[in-house]
Amino acid sequence: MKTQKIDKNLINRLIQKRKPGSHKGDYGNILILAGSKGMTGAAVLSANACVRSGAGLVTLGVPENQQPAAAKRTLPEIMTLPLKETKDGTLSFSALNSILNFIGKHKITTLAVGPGLTTNFSTQKLVIEILKRVALPVVIDADGLNALNGKTKSLKESAAEIIITPHPGELTRLTRLSMNIIQSKRAENTLKFAKENKVICVLKGNKTVVSDGKKVFINSTGNPGMAKGGSGDVLTGILAAFIFQVAGTTSKEKLLNAGIVSVYVHGLAGDLAAKEKTQIAMTPSDIIENIPKALKRTLN
Repeated sequence: MKTQKIDKNLINRLIQKRKPGSHKGDYGNILILAGSKGMTGAAVLSANACVRSGAGLVTLGVPENQQPAAAKRTLPEIMTLPLKETKDGTLSFSALNSILNFIGKHKITTLAVGPGLTTNFSTQKLVIEILKRVALPVVIDADGLNALNGKTKSLKESAAEIIITPHPGELTRLTRLSMNIIQSKRAENTLKFAKENKVICVLKGNKTVVSDGKKVFINSTGNPGMAKGGSGDVLTGILAAFIFQVAGTTSKEKLLNAGIVSVYVHGLAGDLAAKEKTQIAMTPSDIIENIPKALKRTLN
């Protein structure tokens, strides 16, 4: 199996230059569904990373009682959408119509689902139903992936173009393969899952793997200091932002290229954060703060 290295030269070819006459609508109108009682931070990290990565418009959809806290912690450019919640403070299935109406009314172009959602039954049911009902590029991470345990057929049946970003433990649960098998054949298993489920698969970890089921790309940036809760939430936001900023003639090609660009930028921002703060002391928030430096270094 042939693999391709993700490096600066490849990223330079994939990120499109901005045209003088462009407007915010050209760079994606993103809705992020994330957060729950006690896990608002995951939602905030994703949204802040999304704005910092060049998205045109970003709305963060959170449980209604978490909206004030989310609004205080997100960058001022981010809009918030309070949604119906369960008694446990998670997004409720009863929020479905509000979400679908918002997507249509506000012409949402990209959906990101998962950070901090929890495994509440009603919330998981909401995730599955959204995948049945939307025909948009969708980024699925964290508890969005947990909702798919035993239900991966939802990926094949969805009208959406989907990119998933599992860590090895999440891919283990989705495939029912052992951790040893997943880790010993990272590229092969990523390609196989992407092909069988008709998605773009990003297997996070040391030398992150990206595959569309045909091609396999291996990332060259990142460090162990990024092995902290919240780093994946940052990647989700970066990824959602780049879908409308990369080259590609089809939606699926853009999703693949966004995955390639995002893992590189995410990893490089992490490397810059580690250089400044050390691998031990750096945080996912430091990764976000270093996204501009990572992009400047990549695009020069």
